[in-house]
Amino acid sequence: MFEPVIAPSGTLLGLLQRGRGDGTLHALTAPRSEALAALDQCVLHDPRHDWQVENRSLYYARLYLDLNGELDTIEAHLFDVEDTLDTEESRTGLALAVLGHLASYGRRDALELLRRYAASGTNWAWALDELALRDDDAGLRALAAPVLARFPADPEGDAELAVAVRDAFEPRPWRLWADDPRPSIATRVRAAHETGCFDRWQRQMNPTGPRPGWSVQAVFDWAQQGLERGAALHVPAARCLSAVAGPEDRPQILAAARDGGDGARCTALRYLADTGAPDVLDLVEAAVVTGSPVVVEAALDAFERMRGVAAVDRARGWARRPDALGAAAGRVLACRGGAQDKDLVLAALREAVRGEGPDAPTLWTLVDGTGRLGIACAAPVLRHIYRETASSHLRGRTARALAATDPSFPAGFAVECLWDCEENTRELAARHAETGDTRVVERLRRLAADPAEEDEVQTAVRSRIGPDATMG
Repeated sequence: MFEPVIAPSGTLLGLLQRGRGDGTLHALTAPRSEALAALDQCVLHDPRHDWQVENRSLYYARLYLDLNGELDTIEAHLFDVEDTLDTEESRTGLALAVLGHLASYGRRDALELLRRYAASGTNWAWALDELALRDDDAGLRALAAPVLARFPADPEGDAELAVAVRDAFEPRPWRLWADDPRPSIATRVRAAHETGCFDRWQRQMNPTGPRPGWSVQAVFDWAQQGLERGAALHVPAARCLSAVAGPEDRPQILAAARDGGDGARCTALRYLADTGAPDVLDLVEAAVVTGSPVVVEAALDAFERMRGVAAVDRARGWARRPDALGAAAGRVLACRGGAQDKDLVLAALREAVRGEGPDAPTLWTLVDGTGRLGIACAAPVLRHIYRETASSHLRGRTARALAATDPSFPAGFAVECLWDCEENTRELAARHAETGDTRVVERLRRLAADPAEEDEVQTAVRSRIGPDATMG
């Protein structure tokens, strides 16, 4: 039987993969070896839906500290032969970020691992960025020679070095190396920096894309060319239309929105929706029925951006449709509907969970709308999403909706949210969790004293435990 990537939500591994506060709480009461094995599994096999926006590294680092966990497994993962075969950042990025947090907490073994990996590992640039925030000048200077040795002293190597310097997320090491007393180091880094600056200047001086004076047809052609290259350009193309189109071009734009090529049709629909054209809603409906998948997606996106009363009224009529337009109408009502639309939004929420599961992209908007409209009878569905979703961002939004709809939230999920992986969720919990639970008071005090905690969370904590705060 196929083993799912994300374990069931009722297991320790599933809780830790999701970054739930209950994951930490369960790990601290489980056998230490079992907890560390699950923690290592999460760090070595990144469980996030989107590793670029979801947080896990601080969450996992704190648990390593609480469990006094060794780093042998992370070390073996970083320096495995697979590191030279799989060069994707996602293979080692989470482990390196966890080491970075551990180093900031004073774990010397984590700092040494980062230094070794920066000198010899494939994802060295990530490790160097972590060290740039935590290491001292002497530690960074010692890495200059091994890092520069990665780039051959020839034109191709110098070009690659210039790109590395230009694209570095944290510039501190490169600035140190530019002033290195060793001429062989400083000269190469300064030259690479100058080359990168020149390349950036050249790109700015030679932009591609629309120019003043372009015609409407030229903008449509540009959007179509982008689509053929695999680049969706209809959004910037629609902005260009706003600059070049006049009243005399309206028939051409309407014709493109009805039956133009995909690039032109997407562009025209977006432009008409952004300008609030009265006939665009009929064109959106037609595009959903007759358009290609690319056109359907652009039409739905254009509709959901509309802010006028007409769009909300039309959404009420479309919300019961069993298609993509009906789902989009539900999201429009979630964002801009009124109290009279609660039943339609709740129906859309239930249908999304029933049909697509607790990780459906449409849930982000519907959950927000449920909280905005205060739909109290949605609490059971929201609790299900909270427990089951693998997205820590969606869970955080669901927690916010529960805070607005579920009277049991302060004594329930809000307590575990104090240990959540997302800072926004911890901030919400710090403002709502009932302090009658001794774990809450202890956790608030720990967050207040943790230098790695986000400022917004600590501000919320101080509002609960400061000298003028009332605990209860």
